[in-house]
Amino acid sequence: MAARILVVDDERLIRRGLSQALKDLGYATDEAGTAGEAVAALGRDMPDLVLLDYKLPDRSGIEVLREVQRTSPRTPVVMITAHASVGGAVEAMKHGAYDYVGKPFELDELMQTVARALEAGHLREEVARQREDARRDGTLESLVARSAGMAEVVRLIHRVAPSEASTILLLGESGVGKGLVARALHFAGAANDKPFMNITCTALPEALLESELFGHERGAFTDARAQKKGLFELADGGTVFLDEIGDLSPGLQGKLLRVLEDKAFRRVGGTRDIRVSVRIVAATNKDLAREVDEGRFRSDLYFRLRVIPIEIPPLRERREDILPLAESFVRHFEREFHKLVLGIEPAAAELLEGYGWPGNVRELRNAIERAVLLMEGQRVGVCDLPSEIRRPRPAEGAACAGAFRLPPRGLVLEELERDLVAQALERSRGNRTRAAALLGMNRDQIRYRIEKFHLEDEMHKAV
Repeated sequence: MAARILVVDDERLIRRGLSQALKDLGYATDEAGTAGEAVAALGRDMPDLVLLDYKLPDRSGIEVLREVQRTSPRTPVVMITAHASVGGAVEAMKHGAYDYVGKPFELDELMQTVARALEAGHLREEVARQREDARRDGTLESLVARSAGMAEVVRLIHRVAPSEASTILLLGESGVGKGLVARALHFAGAANDKPFMNITCTALPEALLESELFGHERGAFTDARAQKKGLFELADGGTVFLDEIGDLSPGLQGKLLRVLEDKAFRRVGGTRDIRVSVRIVAATNKDLAREVDEGRFRSDLYFRLRVIPIEIPPLRERREDILPLAESFVRHFEREFHKLVLGIEPAAAELLEGYGWPGNVRELRNAIERAVLLMEGQRVGVCDLPSEIRRPRPAEGAACAGAFRLPPRGLVLEELERDLVAQALERSRGNRTRAAALLGMNRDQIRYRIEKFHLEDEMHKAV
């Protein structure tokens, strides 16, 4: 969709000329010759950019600029004036103008300014959207807590988030949602308008991770051409989330301990202490007590971190949360992929609830993303789910495929088939979908065999 630009200038020839030049470049334009017309145009449809004359016959262009800032502060404004002066430029920039061009101007240069201003406007929108997404995803309402285990996690967040607690340790298997809980702790606290910075401790080599956490001085190492602030410095007043802290190197463990105890650190290559006030939320899927016993994690750092431990249960222990989570992911990906999704079919829902979810919430999210992306109907069905959910892996110790041996005297295949279907119905308590999953079938296939072998009575007995 072409960017729409409002051209505001009291000189008709300049206004028409600029509009035509912009249209030639593929932009859509609106025109206004007075401040009143400009304000009316802004009220009808906010443009992506405003080219605004400084001097207008009824009011100053600065007044129009203020109106843009009031109604749509992320819309860039480029001021144009024949009254080029330092004072006018300062005033326009002070009120939020993106740039300032004096008449007469070079058309090519003005078009380049327009392109840069539109790019800046798009960047502002994207940053604002990402911030809003992060804030929305970090609210307590975004945490599904139908199960007793997650309800306890939410209760702890309510108590801890507004407190003065400076260190919180999140424990749980990979994929349970520790990052989401960390965001909830930040946005439910008093410093929710301050930065939330996060990093995965295994994402970078030790030297680069140290620079990311603490920053560096110019010349501290070969590629350090300029001074750089680290995450702790940038997050001053807010929260630093350290994921997979159990993999932090011994050297960085000592430096992190100093931050926790003294609220101070030095940039790489620096000689001056930098003091910050940050809340540190650390997370790990490791047994840190065992890591301490085996000498891989500092005991003093461990005890300093686990002042307030919060354990997040795996998804297999919170089955009441599976369908609400799946439905929230469906709504999310429905918006992202611009598709109409009316929900999840009952048979698919039963499979989701019955699956073991070794990858926890992350695996569920990925499964729903795949389903919504590839689905052809309007509801997520059994066939839209990954094969490992449609056909769960056999339990440990179960007979492997091909392990069944034909008896020496042979057998009647139909009798064996009937017996297996009857056993599956008994084990699933008459639930056709689960019985079908046990036999690697779909609902139509199991329904056909129930009718073929007259097993309706067996179903009633199983229930």
